[in-house]
Amino acid sequence: MKKLLGKIFISLFIFALSMNSAMAQDDLPTEQGYFQEFQGNKSAEDRFKFFFDTPNRYNQNSGFDWLDEVNVYLNNSEKLKDSLEINYYKLIQAQIFHDIGDYDKSLAISKELYKEKEPFKLEIKATLLNLMDQTYSQLERYAEQIDIRKEKRELGIIENVAFYDIYSKLGLHVRAMEDYIQEEKKNIDEKDYLGQAIYNNNIGNYLRLGKSYPTALTTYNKATGFVNVYINDVTKVKSEKELTNTEILKAQIEGNIGKCYSQLKQFEEAIPHLENSILIMKEYNKDKFSSDLIENKLEIAESYLQLGNFEKTTDYLTDDLQPRRIENILKKNRLFASYYDKTGDYRNESIFLKRNMRLRDSILTNKTEVQKQQLATVIAEEKAYTQSRIAEQKQEIEESRNLMVLQENRIQMVFISLIFTLLGFAGLVYAYLKSIKNQRLIAEQKHIIENSLVEKDSLLKEIHHRVKNNLQMVSSLLSLQTKNTRSKAAIEALEEGKSRVKAMALIHQKLYQNDDLSVIEMQGYIESLINSVQSVYKKGGHNINITIDAEGVELDIDRAIPFGLILNELVSNSFKYAFPKNDDDGKIYIHLRKIAEQEGFFEYTDNGVGLPEDTDDRANSSMGIRLMNRLVNQLQSTLNIDKTSEGVRFWFNFK
Repeated sequence: MKKLLGKIFISLFIFALSMNSAMAQDDLPTEQGYFQEFQGNKSAEDRFKFFFDTPNRYNQNSGFDWLDEVNVYLNNSEKLKDSLEINYYKLIQAQIFHDIGDYDKSLAISKELYKEKEPFKLEIKATLLNLMDQTYSQLERYAEQIDIRKEKRELGIIENVAFYDIYSKLGLHVRAMEDYIQEEKKNIDEKDYLGQAIYNNNIGNYLRLGKSYPTALTTYNKATGFVNVYINDVTKVKSEKELTNTEILKAQIEGNIGKCYSQLKQFEEAIPHLENSILIMKEYNKDKFSSDLIENKLEIAESYLQLGNFEKTTDYLTDDLQPRRIENILKKNRLFASYYDKTGDYRNESIFLKRNMRLRDSILTNKTEVQKQQLATVIAEEKAYTQSRIAEQKQEIEESRNLMVLQENRIQMVFISLIFTLLGFAGLVYAYLKSIKNQRLIAEQKHIIENSLVEKDSLLKEIHHRVKNNLQMVSSLLSLQTKNTRSKAAIEALEEGKSRVKAMALIHQKLYQNDDLSVIEMQGYIESLINSVQSVYKKGGHNINITIDAEGVELDIDRAIPFGLILNELVSNSFKYAFPKNDDDGKIYIHLRKIAEQEGFFEYTDNGVGLPEDTDDRANSSMGIRLMNRLVNQLQSTLNIDKTSEGVRFWFNFK
């Protein structure tokens, strides 16, 4: 019995060893890598799908090996004049050039394919347009990138055209974060842990780039938590591609945490995070050009430099570090210069400092101007896109209304035909039942219309909010221009322009804050406008008593904008000229009332020094008076000016 048990035990042990051996062999990577699997596919379409479905495709062979192989396939396809295969291989070729960082070649090939894209399947179009989107972003050609995104939306590849990442690259990180939260937060489900991780990582990036490092660290830690939950979620089956992309995301978050610690001068805390990020990126993003990897290497080199570990510093600075972005090149040169300074090699320090000086002189001087032009272009593109979305929404609402009218007409025809067809008591009963059904349908249609109107109001509020933001952007641009201008007259002109832009922005702010989007309550608007002007001119104790009498008066936007600009001119002139010496007894009286349903009366007086004697002669040359006359003409009236014993009086009736 013991011998039998011994034999059974030995057999089970051998079986277990064989099973473990088989499982171990299954776990070991096959000798055949992705490159050989790619070659083993028979058709161009299969190779295309395999290539783009394999994120870590350069695990054994470099991008140049892949490029050589694809060139062979491409040459054979060109000899056979197989246009479909040619397009497949060219798109693979463009992606490889993008992966190795040669964005110009990638874009050149993509543009050739773009001209011939009409017969492509939607999947191939999406791959091409996504590649061009990424390439334009790397080359900082944002206008073309926006055009590509518009086309992606038209094809249904994306739902909306995003602008926030472009704003961030132009330095407007807070604006980018606000737009990103508004656009993306509503689309992320609470149980979408990967989506939550990506969302928090992006928010952390905007905070870090905006130099809010402690808050960014908190957000990155949240992102790390969501990534770990996603990886450990055994209920969700994950493909190799999903797992690889998750590891790359995890590496990016880890690197971002390290960058935050480095910026906070906590270099010992930063180094483990940066090293871990670099190792993961090298494993899962092998042989691909990565700005994140370069930034991590530069950051860890700086950390070691600050800690005095010069050997590690040079290891990372010379580790095949070939930055493409100007900021990274400047940082690399600065780190080398700092290293040579600390080691006493002042000759080499001087060489790297001179390189940075040449780069700044030749490139960075023009970069600010280019960024301003790009920002203006992006703002114009966003405004145009918003207007097109509004037009689309209006068309959808109109089509919905037409459909409801058509449905109502059909119901009425059926109802009438039933009345004439059915006689007697049965007809009356049937008609009664039908009327009940109609009432339900009408209630449903009324509900649809009410929802459409609510959506329209929300859209209009968003429009006014965006217009206000754009006007504030214009005001900021005028402020920037003021700082770069030395001419006093030019500065005054720019300040006046900025004040007028603020007056218009305030109109749109009041509109999107109101429940009723058609009119503006003028008492509150005038008070806000006075406060805005007063904040500019109140220097040295303006104690002017301002009385506003416009309670209960409401104007639509077509009349409120010219009215606001007129009032802005009058109040600005009073603050600038009416009380030059002592304004303790200064008084301004603003009176606005409705005479009839569509008519009104406006009066503005102050008790200042009044108008000069040659006012009539100046009227033709004064931009302020000419502007007010034109604005009053828009209100179908004429500006009247009365010189009083104390000050001046402006008044007019308007329609």
